[in-house]
Formats: sequence, structure tokens, C-alpha cells
Amino acid sequence: MEVRRGEIWFFVGPNGSGKTTLLRAILGLLEPRAGELSLDPIVAPRELIGFVPQRCDLNPTLPTTVREFVLLGLVGLRVHRRDERERLAWALAKVGLAAMARRNYWALSGGQRQRALVARTLIRRPSLLILDEATTGLDVPTTEEFLHTIAELNRADGLTILFVTHDLTLATRHATHVALFAGGRVTAGPGRDVLNPENLQRAYGVPVEVGWDR
Repeated sequence: MEVRRGEIWFFVGPNGSGKTTLLRAILGLLEPRAGELSLDPIVAPRELIGFVPQRCDLNPTLPTTVREFVLLGLVGLRVHRRDERERLAWALAKVGLAAMARRNYWALSGGQRQRALVARTLIRRPSLLILDEATTGLDVPTTEEFLHTIAELNRADGLTILFVTHDLTLATRHATHVALFAGGRVTAGPGRDVLNPENLQRAYGVPVEVGWDR
């Protein structure tokens, strides 16, 4: 499979099929045991790869403002104070949290917290954005609002998106490309070509049908 700049990829498939494992390899946390993983020189140092986890593991007893939370994304980077302020303002504006910079992070709704996680990643100005089941636990309206934010980042800023999910409906609504993991193999390509009844039944072992909005 080949992921090109500006594409929105959804990684789907049964539990334990390797979706998160591949993400960890892309992030440099695992060494491939076989085959070859090549990164574009732009993201090869991995400083321009942004990662949004399923949830925040920060201790909720620690008072943290949204501003402080998002600034944690700069850990490990040398950034001048003026650039720090500009990055922070840009990242918060991109996810619609500019007016909440001084608010307690733990007072935010679930959807707002997820957008803060995206802002924490965006402050690094990544070229590749990776999200690992980032909509788990969100209700339908919040999920759609969150995905709209991600799609707008792709459209307006050209971010390449890799999104792991179990929700096939999200893939049919937002993906340009899909990677379907099952049985140690990956079927990858344009979404409509991959998420067909034959491939889905082979992957999940039961008949699965999806509808496409795009």
C-alpha cells in the first residue's frame, strides 16, 4: 500500500488484525519484522508526524488549562516564545477552541477534549496526522463534528490523515482510501473498491454491507 500526500486513509478490520501495530511502526515505536516501511523525507524524522490517541492519560486531579494542555505538544521541540504563541493560537483556532484557552481542560465535553488532543498535535505543525480510534466513546453528533474538523484540516491545510476505527460508516463518509486488515493481510485502495461485500465478508466472517455518501 502507498499513502500519498493529502489523502484520508481509514484503517478498519477486526480486533487484533494489526491496525494499531502498523501505526506504531510508522511512529517508530516498533521495528518491522519483515517487509519494508518507507517514509517520505518530509516526515522521516517523525517530528512532523502528529498522533492523536483514543484518550488522554493525563491525571485528572492535576489542574490543567486548555492552553497548558495544548502546549504539551511542543515537548522536545525548540521553539521561540513568539513562535510558541503563534502556534498555540493557530492550533486552537483550527479546532474551534480559541475562546477556551484559559478554561479547565477537565471541564470540557468529550468532543471538546478530543479537539484539544488534536490541537496538542497540531501545535507541532505536522504534515501527517495519525488518529487511533479517536472517536471511541463519543456520541453520533459529537463524532460527526469531530470528523468535520479533521476533514477541514485535510482540505484547508493539506494534512494527510490516517484514521483507525471500527466504525465502517465513518470510513464511507470521510475516506478517500481504505486499508482493510484481516488474517495477516491488508486490502488497500480507494474506499469503494475495498469496502465491498466480498472483502468485508472475508474479513469479518459474516455478511456486511455499507453505503457510500461520496
